[in-house]
Amino acid sequence: MRKAAFTMVLLLAIGSLGSAVLAQSANTPGHWVAAWSTAVHTPAAFPGMPPPLTLDNQTIRETIRPTIGGERLRVRFSNEFGKTPLDVGSAHIALVKQNGSIVPGSDRSLTFDGKSTVQIPAGAPMLSDEVDLKIPAFANVAISIYVPNQVAPTTFHLLGQLPTYISGSGNFTTADDIPNAKETPSWYWLSDLEFWAPEQTQAILTLGDSITDGFGVKQGEYDDWPDQLADRLAQAKDLPAIAVDNEGIGGNRILYDGAGVSALARFDRDVLGKPGVTEMILLEGINDIGWPNMKPRPMKNGSVRKNPFADQAVTADELILGMKQIINRAHAHGIKIFGATMTPYEGADYFTSAGEVVREAVNHWIRTGGAFDGVIDFDAAVRDPNHPSQYRDDYQTGDHLHPNAAGYKAMAAAIDVGKLRAALEKSPEPAQPMK
Repeated sequence: MRKAAFTMVLLLAIGSLGSAVLAQSANTPGHWVAAWSTAVHTPAAFPGMPPPLTLDNQTIRETIRPTIGGERLRVRFSNEFGKTPLDVGSAHIALVKQNGSIVPGSDRSLTFDGKSTVQIPAGAPMLSDEVDLKIPAFANVAISIYVPNQVAPTTFHLLGQLPTYISGSGNFTTADDIPNAKETPSWYWLSDLEFWAPEQTQAILTLGDSITDGFGVKQGEYDDWPDQLADRLAQAKDLPAIAVDNEGIGGNRILYDGAGVSALARFDRDVLGKPGVTEMILLEGINDIGWPNMKPRPMKNGSVRKNPFADQAVTADELILGMKQIINRAHAHGIKIFGATMTPYEGADYFTSAGEVVREAVNHWIRTGGAFDGVIDFDAAVRDPNHPSQYRDDYQTGDHLHPNAAGYKAMAAAIDVGKLRAALEKSPEPAQPMK
């Protein structure tokens, strides 16, 4: 009896402490910062893409990894490419122990205006209520979503960094483990994990294509260049906490839709819509140059499919105009922007000598045009010094387009952290969170 009474007192004390922490944090100066973020898009109907997923009375558990820590959070869900409302029957967040298992005692319910269920309108995002959970920087975090009705996820991100676990029938959002779960490599209906952070905490956003998204490295090892940059920033002892938000989409382009809408079309959602962003790095354009030159592929019946992008060739001036638009829109919102040179691609499936002329002309403008707040020369970091239109052989995956882990490491090392430090000196105005 004494033990039971002591346990009850302890639980009441913890509950009171939690309420006190919540009340205290509500009055603590600071602002919301996207500690983890991804670019949502629609499934692409390209050869080799996974078959469409359909869920019905099932739970999905998705793993993400914020690059800064925090104690008070909210989650941004997204139905922005949905054509019908999305019913969420339950959503939870917890720390990950291993694989899809969660740390006992870390589970928290995510509510919406105090309710455990929500209907997210078609074409809209939805923020959860604020909740307290101490999450260290670089900790794996599980977000579990129960969808009670049949739905096909039309808002997702193809290249997740750890597997997503899909249950059989039932609500397993509170379960430590999801039994007999199937795995898929993508994230569904997730957009951001946001922390209430001190005023000096800020975020750097990386806008790009598959080379930013991390194609070519092993899932779960975080060897992409944005994550390696986050590691470098975390080790810089004279810097405040800085999140790195990866807004890369494999196959993305600046001027035309394809894999995800164009960078110009998604800029407001994927850059301006992310709280706490004061800087961004732009690495895009190689797909604008290459996609119109994709080699025709024979179909099963022997016929050859015409390249659907053949009439979307771009000039250097058109790409530069697109980049200037992004620069102007970033500056209008007080965001400093670094331009990254496009990496080599000779030997890739869609390489042409004419396309190489465009790449070199745009890279020259990035380096010398003075439009960006700073320049990151990824091209120089990974190219073969004896054949500059190609990658160093030990820096690429074999397709002559995507870096391997060593190539991504060289890219991250090419970023001048001192220049990032200088750009981060101006802090956003303090604000107060919702109560």
